[in-house]
Amino acid sequence: MARRLPSLNALRAFEAAGRHGRMTLAAEELNVTHSAISRQIQHLEEVLGVALFEGPKNRMRLTEAGQTLLPGLVAAFDQIDMSVRAVADTGDGPLDVSCPGTFTMRWLIPRLYRFQAEHPSIDVRLTASSRPVDFARDGFDVAIRVGTAPWPEGADVIPLFPEQTGPVVSPALSAQIGGLPQLHTKTRLRAWGDWLARSGLNIESGPRVEYEHFYFMLEAAGAGLGVCVAPWPYVTDDIRDNRLAAPFGFLDSGHEYVALRRARRNRKSVIFCEWLRAEAEAFVSTHPAPRRDAPGS
Repeated sequence: MARRLPSLNALRAFEAAGRHGRMTLAAEELNVTHSAISRQIQHLEEVLGVALFEGPKNRMRLTEAGQTLLPGLVAAFDQIDMSVRAVADTGDGPLDVSCPGTFTMRWLIPRLYRFQAEHPSIDVRLTASSRPVDFARDGFDVAIRVGTAPWPEGADVIPLFPEQTGPVVSPALSAQIGGLPQLHTKTRLRAWGDWLARSGLNIESGPRVEYEHFYFMLEAAGAGLGVCVAPWPYVTDDIRDNRLAAPFGFLDSGHEYVALRRARRNRKSVIFCEWLRAEAEAFVSTHPAPRRDAPGS
């Protein structure tokens, strides 16, 4: 049976006006006039036989019918947008990239200006996330993650570099880290245990302190509040500038950083992943981590 739907333009006009709460903002988003939005909404109300807005024009509010209709339309247009971007093959326009927040702040953003200089037509939109990627559900073009295989189905995997971790602390406290508060983050609760098992060291444990985010934990370590285990890419600049010290160097954690890309490639995601791979290679060659390769050495 064929669907009998109102005009798509009318539905889009109502969705934008309902989401913004103002027809003027809806008109700006859709690049049409205020009167065009008003006419489309009036047409939709006539087709549906119900009022969707009430109140004065400068303080309009959704009616009960409008409140019922709006959430479904918002979700539907989001799904349409996601589906279109999943198959679009274009080298310009927005590129949605998901990656862990601290990695974004400490590694990706300081390098991103080079990509923008080379490809000014590609607007990179960053979303902070570490959760497992599902390209059938998520609207991302590229996701940077750290972990181990198997990686999600429906993704091309571009290796970036292996993860190396080690304890870092304020330089003033680096001579003796035994007994210092051990800092943890809720996103990597096993970091200390994994590093101790790989290092073969027995470090006296001080009070356990947990932080909500990785970035908070690193700031606490730099402020002398304790010692934490951190990945090398997150602390490279801090160690170079003597804000942090790594008294035991860094060990391979068994994880790796990868870029995950939709299996159906588009030009902008290919361009971005090629740039990421080159940046990762340059980082590894020019910023070698202080190593502690053998347990107990």
